[in-house]
Amino acid sequence: MSPAVGQRPRVTTASALVTAGVLLLAACGGGTATPAPTPSAPLASATATPTPTPTPAPVWPLTGLPAPSAAVAAEPALVVKIDNTRPAAPQIGLSSADLVVEELVEGGLTRLAALFQSAMPPVAGPVRSVRTTDAGIALPAGGVLVASGGAERVLKALGEAGLTVLSGGGNGLSRDHSRPAPYNVMLDPAEALAGLPAGAGVPVGPYLPWGTPPAGRPVGGADVTFSGAHTSRWTWADGVWVLDGDHAAEGDRFGPATVLVLRVEVRDAGYEDPAGNPVPETVLVGSGAATLLTAGAAADGTWSKTSAAAPLTLADASGAPMHVPPGRVWIELVPTSGSVTLR
Repeated sequence: MSPAVGQRPRVTTASALVTAGVLLLAACGGGTATPAPTPSAPLASATATPTPTPTPAPVWPLTGLPAPSAAVAAEPALVVKIDNTRPAAPQIGLSSADLVVEELVEGGLTRLAALFQSAMPPVAGPVRSVRTTDAGIALPAGGVLVASGGAERVLKALGEAGLTVLSGGGNGLSRDHSRPAPYNVMLDPAEALAGLPAGAGVPVGPYLPWGTPPAGRPVGGADVTFSGAHTSRWTWADGVWVLDGDHAAEGDRFGPATVLVLRVEVRDAGYEDPAGNPVPETVLVGSGAATLLTAGAAADGTWSKTSAAAPLTLADASGAPMHVPPGRVWIELVPTSGSVTLR
């Protein structure tokens, strides 16, 4: 029925009914209404304890093999130029080297750069002269190069590149008069190291990209031809690569686990040796083809090096990084005019 005129309508809402019901129950029970519980504050989340980053085990930078300590792995290295011709035989000290690099010199012959750090022989040699190529070999190894001397222009260029060249009298160098000159300059590595300034000669990092190598195709050997006058012939035997007809002293052979062949450009260095032969210069900056010989297998790829001081990087045929297994390595800097024959 409609309300009378002038009389306010009565409105009953659901909330009003609920409130009345609550009051009625309280009155019937003779008590007061129980207040709703106050929500408790959320518990503070526990602070996660960060997992400490493990310290990498120390390794020798020139071999990638475990070192006794980080301090020992940061000891100075020596890069020693050693003759690689028959009149220079026998070569002394190569069995103590961590790594050896073979490069082209005048007359189509080759010379070695032997890198020593983890072990030093009592004597090394015969020591011969420097080449501008040696900047790219020695700078990543700490930049201390030992040689019998060199052309003035070459010594100047190496000094400007940041190399420390130990040559001439002193610096651990002396002549062995039982040998014919110029193959009689020998090095006492301990004496050379004693004369270095503190901190000199420490490798700047891993010399090669150490790691698990790619799977390769089986090979039993390789003929690495630098020129018509010189071929290095390698055979895989008893877990190492053996160099046929090397000039090392008996029991003093360098037995690498890996041979790394880099194809390189060679240009005229712009001067001649005392015999009038043009001196070649290997270009160890840029990129080229590479062949990794390890564990009786060969894998093809490419090498690159952005500057003389930069480390060498390798990539496999797909462009992915290619690694060199830790161990002793012989690097062949083979001219593009030469050849590499696997057998």
